[in-house]
Amino acid sequence: MTLARYHLGCPVWSNRDWVGELFTVNAKPGDFLRQYSAVFDTVEGNNCFYGLPRPDTVVRWRDEAAPGFRFCFKFPRLISHERRLRAVEAETAEFLQRLTPLAEAGRLGPSFLQLPPGFGPDDLPVLHAYLAALPGAFQYAVEVRHRAFFAKGEAERQLNRLLLEFGFDRVMLDSRALFAAEPSEADTRLAQSRKPRLPVHAISLGPRPFIRYIGHPDPDANRPFLAPWLDKLALWLSEGREPYVFIHTPNNRQAPRLARLFHQLLQARCAEVGALPIWPAERADG
Repeated sequence: MTLARYHLGCPVWSNRDWVGELFTVNAKPGDFLRQYSAVFDTVEGNNCFYGLPRPDTVVRWRDEAAPGFRFCFKFPRLISHERRLRAVEAETAEFLQRLTPLAEAGRLGPSFLQLPPGFGPDDLPVLHAYLAALPGAFQYAVEVRHRAFFAKGEAERQLNRLLLEFGFDRVMLDSRALFAAEPSEADTRLAQSRKPRLPVHAISLGPRPFIRYIGHPDPDANRPFLAPWLDKLALWLSEGREPYVFIHTPNNRQAPRLARLFHQLLQARCAEVGALPIWPAERADG
């Protein structure tokens, strides 16, 4: 799938709950990436947060994904959370080296550095030094969770200036729809207990706005929360930026459905993004 300067995906490409809806009824795990990438052109690579994939696995992903597909991997937690960017030169080099086959094939989008809630204003010099040392051959985005970076004060201004200096985008996390849902289902309660509830600052500091939207389990209930993002996407596309949008739901069972709704709403505003391909499960030959 090739969309005009805009990339849409889910947090994972492998979910058995999508068999018979997104994937064909006879799809096996080995088919998931091929079928997912026939519809969506990007994905969050959260698996790297917990451990690096084998080199041969990375090559297989490269070969299975559709042309134009972009993987956006999360930096390992050893780097971001356990050592908090300190003395991680070797680990960072290993992470990026593992992704090199994807980068060389044009299959790599921004890798995103998610920092823990305790990483605050006093750590900005460490962040600056770490980002300055990253190789320029890759694309990056940074997600912060310390509340001082959402207070519209000096700490947030310093963070934004730092990212602007390097041309890295600040990840925009929007969990408002999730917390608007009644916690009547176990998956919703679990997501609400684990996901951050932070102010939404819709600001693009680099060429690739990076949105992580955690939605209401009922796709239609997301419409009022999606509306402001449609305005932002229309603006960024008109400016020549290349947004990445990742759609989550509490258990991600509804994520493809919600992503399709988002795209349909955006297409009504910006016809140039084109239509999403037909899902494998809905094809006559599927």
